[in-house]
Amino acid sequence: MPDESASVVVIGAGQAGLSVAYYLQRLGMRAGSDFLVLDRGPLAGGAWQNRWESLRLGSAHRVHDLPNMKALDLSFDSADRSRPARDVVVEYYARYEEFFDLRVRRPSQVTAVFDRGADLVLRSTTGDIVAQAVVNATGTWGAPFVPYYPGLQQFRGQQVHTATYSAAEDFRGQRVLVVGGGTSAIGFLLELEGVAQKTFWATRRPVDYMDHGTLSLEDAVTAVAAQDAAARSGRALPSIVSGTGVPKTRRIAAGIARGVLDARPMFSRLEEDAVVWPDGSREPIDAIVWATGFRPDVRHLSPLHLHEKEGGIVVATGAAERDPRIFFAGYGPTASTVGANRAGRVVARQVFAAIGNRLPQPAPEPLPEPALQPGPQSAPRQGRQAPAESGLPPQPARARGSFRPATGEVPVSNRREEEKDAVSILARFFADD
Repeated sequence: MPDESASVVVIGAGQAGLSVAYYLQRLGMRAGSDFLVLDRGPLAGGAWQNRWESLRLGSAHRVHDLPNMKALDLSFDSADRSRPARDVVVEYYARYEEFFDLRVRRPSQVTAVFDRGADLVLRSTTGDIVAQAVVNATGTWGAPFVPYYPGLQQFRGQQVHTATYSAAEDFRGQRVLVVGGGTSAIGFLLELEGVAQKTFWATRRPVDYMDHGTLSLEDAVTAVAAQDAAARSGRALPSIVSGTGVPKTRRIAAGIARGVLDARPMFSRLEEDAVVWPDGSREPIDAIVWATGFRPDVRHLSPLHLHEKEGGIVVATGAAERDPRIFFAGYGPTASTVGANRAGRVVARQVFAAIGNRLPQPAPEPLPEPALQPGPQSAPRQGRQAPAESGLPPQPARARGSFRPATGEVPVSNRREEEKDAVSILARFFADD
């Protein structure tokens, strides 16, 4: 059976992937033929479909609207915050995909991408696909990180990561160790209060609380710049929360006052049923919650050998330096909600510039036969006007491969949006340390 082919394949239908798909469509590419969107999840919503039931919009994580979501009369800012965040995001993303006819294929997990000379071959659970360019928008949820500590394999109790945490009720009556210094760890500790028998909190460094309760623009810009510098140099992406601190909200301040949020230095080792602290003291524990963050989910790109010896991938202008056919959306400084939207627009234009002149040309629609009437001929048509009989609006003229936007396309972002982006990026990385 011959391989399926498409000019572009977008891997992932989260915030970044849907943003890229939307802007590719705006540039005249057709979903389902010119470009394909593959998503490994069974539902819409990206990683949000896997979040725990108690998480609500606005508690610690902000979801920015997808591009032109207002066309559906939807906004996360006005969404029902009494519902689980995962349910709201799944619903809104599904409606968005349907409204713009993005034709997301799911569940379809890309397991490997290979270089076949002029083309790329994607091996997926739904078959092989040949493409000219790939947009990797897989985020980080599929690559949870658990650091190694002596005794990790010997511990007999339950161990879960943020990616697999379900509910505090799973730990009722247990002695639980929470590891990590971000807002996910703090949220787990507050949720476990009154459910678990006792909680312990271990962090690699003292938690830097910000008494004003909000992030400063200066700290945000500095943290984002560090992400950008790492992506450009091919280094492993750093933790943002380590350079910004945690805003001390009223809820967090109350938890500190009650003694629930009492962080201790990292333990020395684990035993079968206990944690051993640096001073040699030992605490029996039944379970561990690892709120230790994620890494970029790029294992399927391993056959392309994009990684540098420093541990990261050099991504300077949206594409991998080692293979400019591989574009990244939602990687490094763009792994945020607003950042993903902006990256979607930029990456879509870069992709279109790279392969736009190689897109298959659609067959022209036949014009209706003119009525045979006496008299002078009508004036010739100007531009690419659709025939009046078709009921279609006039199509804006644009040369293939051109960056010239069609009428009504979103203009380049302004300075104010960039400043909002710097702060919003932390909503993604603040979750874990």
